[in-house]
Amino acid sequence: MDETTSGRIAPEAYGIIERVRSAMAGRLVGKREIVDAILTAVMSDGHVLLEGVPGLAKTLAVRTFAEAAGLSYRRIQFTPDLLPGDITGTLFYDAASGAFVPRRGPVFANIVLADEINRAPAKVQSALLEAMEERQVTMGDHSLPLPEPFFVLATQNPIEHEGTFRLPEAQLDRFMLKVVVDYPDEAEELDVVLRYADRPAGGPPGGEAAVKPVIGPAEIAALKAAAASVRFERDAAAYAVAVVRATRPSRDGKQATAALRELSRYIEYGASPRGSIALYRAARAAALLAGRDHVLPDDVKRSAPAALRHRVIPSYEAEADRVGPDAIVKGVLSAVPVP
Repeated sequence: MDETTSGRIAPEAYGIIERVRSAMAGRLVGKREIVDAILTAVMSDGHVLLEGVPGLAKTLAVRTFAEAAGLSYRRIQFTPDLLPGDITGTLFYDAASGAFVPRRGPVFANIVLADEINRAPAKVQSALLEAMEERQVTMGDHSLPLPEPFFVLATQNPIEHEGTFRLPEAQLDRFMLKVVVDYPDEAEELDVVLRYADRPAGGPPGGEAAVKPVIGPAEIAALKAAAASVRFERDAAAYAVAVVRATRPSRDGKQATAALRELSRYIEYGASPRGSIALYRAARAAALLAGRDHVLPDDVKRSAPAALRHRVIPSYEAEADRVGPDAIVKGVLSAVPVP
């Protein structure tokens, strides 16, 4: 253990995390995985894709976090007729100056909710690529910086295919995490019904009063600094890299174990080094969210599905055998030795 990095986590970081969790719990029932995924993205300068059937409070969770953080927020409803300029903005002619000037679109906000992102074609989805990767938007000769901090939180429905478009791999790879939102358990669903079934039409979002801001840009900067201070020993980092590398098919038959050779036939393409970086950052955030100042292999295991499921492309054989990305990632975690 590197003693020079111990004790660097400011105690207030844990308090900031609990304040956000508490504020969001006042409106959300359960959904701890969404809350922690958003916090992970905040700490890591990443973006999150939330996938689940309608009615699971994905949009509500994003809106609630924006209120709790006191940040600017814009919701973009993706539809088949949306144009790239509807997201980024466009140039318009100013008669007074005789020049084209930029008119900023809704992407110029701290938190951008790309709702039902798979309802727009690829050319519209690609309008977000520069914004998500470089934190800027180019219009003609102008490159305009986006606000700091900047997060894209997108939702998509996995079961509806009419009028939807598959997200290109380049777009998926820009998301640090993909979180699969499942149905609530019986007790949580009963709580939802008792809390919200009698909400009057036109009432406050989620049937609750507005969530008061509990943090701001300074606290978000503190969370980023705290996550960067979490110790990630070389052995644990090597384990994270080994997990990512095991998602790539072996072209030369030199996979380390029989289990990995078996998995290899189910993988067309695996995660790139961007996936290794995402897993590294997610594991650091997972340790901080668990109240620790150092990463354990369990943090890597816990973070791997969200960091890798959208970066693993199953082969034709996997589709024929009904083996999906989650099963592949689970198999990789079982096959790669833990240090």
